Amino acid sequence: MTEDLRLNHLRGIVMRAPGITATTPFYTDQWGLHVAQEDEGITYLRGTGDQPFIYGLKDDATYGIEYIHFGMPDRAGVDTLYRQLEAKGADLRGAPAEFDGPFGGYGFEVVDPDARRLRITADVALRKADDVHAYPRKISHVVLNTPDMDGMKTWYEEMLGFRTSDYSADQMVFLRIGSDHHAIALVRAQYPSINHVAFEMPGIDSFMRGIGRMKQKGQVPSWGPGRHGPGNNPFAYFVSPSGFVIEFTSEVQQIDEATHEPKVWSRSDPEAMDQWMTAGPPTPAQRAVMAGRPDPGFPKEG
Repeated sequence: MTEDLRLNHLRGIVMRAPGITATTPFYTDQWGLHVAQEDEGITYLRGTGDQPFIYGLKDDATYGIEYIHFGMPDRAGVDTLYRQLEAKGADLRGAPAEFDGPFGGYGFEVVDPDARRLRITADVALRKADDVHAYPRKISHVVLNTPDMDGMKTWYEEMLGFRTSDYSADQMVFLRIGSDHHAIALVRAQYPSINHVAFEMPGIDSFMRGIGRMKQKGQVPSWGPGRHGPGNNPFAYFVSPSGFVIEFTSEVQQIDEATHEPKVWSRSDPEAMDQWMTAGPPTPAQRAVMAGRPDPGFPKEG
């Protein structure tokens, strides 16, 4: 029996909110992204890595995730993964096809149990990476709040081939698709919502200089800088003009599949939350903004 094909990599995410495209200057002038494409009601932003865009802003009446964007190496992989998901009874929203839009790509969309839309593509036209000091190069990870953390973990593992890297007590689980410690993390919560999106800097000096750029422009971290236990990555969280939490990070732990064993990290030990002990625990206000607004997602019609 052959092993199921796994999802290959995280490309980015598109967010939606009322008037969110009007916040584009925050991301270009302060956060360090570049406009890749602008159309009526939507802006696509790129980093310095090879993806044509990593973060999207879509005007919408609802606050939440438009879709999380994942990649496969080729069309054959897209087709194989689609057939696997179909056989497992996943909520698929159409067969693999060419996507309209500025970046093209061949793929399909599947919806997770919290009604979040996941777009899976191949043949997206990549750009030449040009890492720039203190500027984000890619989306490192997306953290999701969910009322069914255990069920969601099982779904992402069984449907898309994610592997568990670590736990934060019984309140959070970190899931990987490649060597990065996590591409998705799930937080036990009252309702589905976005917790935060992390942008990877080329290194620790870039990470600190990015924080410095933000401070020079009047934006101070809402939590950080510090260094997490799970993932061993430095962190600095900010709140965007639309109220979404975004993070600078770098040097995420690389997992050796042959030797790694998931660990349960304490949530009462301060050094498990912040090894540097520079950030302290998240404040009640930080936890509240990370709880996000309830995201209805895209339930199946009928």
